[in-house]
Amino acid sequence: MQLSKRLAAIAAMVTKGNRVVDVGCDHGYIPIYLMTKGWIPSAIAMDINREPLLRAKANIMEHGLSDYIETRLSDGVSSLDAFEGDTLVIAGMGGPLMERILSNGADDVLCSFREFILEPQSDVGHFRLFLMTHGYGIISENMILDGGKFYPVMKAVHKESEPLKPEELEYGPCLLRNQDRVLHEYLCREMRSTRQLISNLQKSQSGAAAERIKVLEQKINLIDLSNDYYCTHIAER
Repeated sequence: MQLSKRLAAIAAMVTKGNRVVDVGCDHGYIPIYLMTKGWIPSAIAMDINREPLLRAKANIMEHGLSDYIETRLSDGVSSLDAFEGDTLVIAGMGGPLMERILSNGADDVLCSFREFILEPQSDVGHFRLFLMTHGYGIISENMILDGGKFYPVMKAVHKESEPLKPEELEYGPCLLRNQDRVLHEYLCREMRSTRQLISNLQKSQSGAAAERIKVLEQKINLIDLSNDYYCTHIAER
């Protein structure tokens, strides 16, 4: 079974031998892939909508994995009991929705997981802040370029986190410290597009344009701080 680069990166972060719970499983590709590779002993594929769950169930049956992958209709982890899984995967949705799932989940259920594989597709900086302030620590992270889009994939565990700098919240402490090349490509693209947007806004005399420019200049500053991680390490080599 061939996965997209994005889904493959998510699957690669799962610890071997862990039981997986995939929230928002869609077609069920991640647990199916991990089972066919012999990476996990079992999984629960969950979704809030019945149609994608039926697609996942059909795919699971097609691969002969119905005895190993269970499907459940569930809003977040509401249909889950404590200790039913070791790895919680939440991917393919916006950061605010992921925050809601983690906020609304029962404490005993969430505390029973050993690790969390997370892929927020919006408001990523705020999502990292949420993790930091709610007892989760990011221990590894990858940035994936797939189909022309950039996706951050992170592994978190229950632990107290040190405060993160603004650029680390926005672009990822692990990615910056490890000089992630895909992140650097993303930063360069963001710098070009932000500068172009500022140039366009400078042609306007409106107060709204001026306020927007201030926000964009703050973003430029964060990108500059992030690029310093790369320049510093290059200079040390």
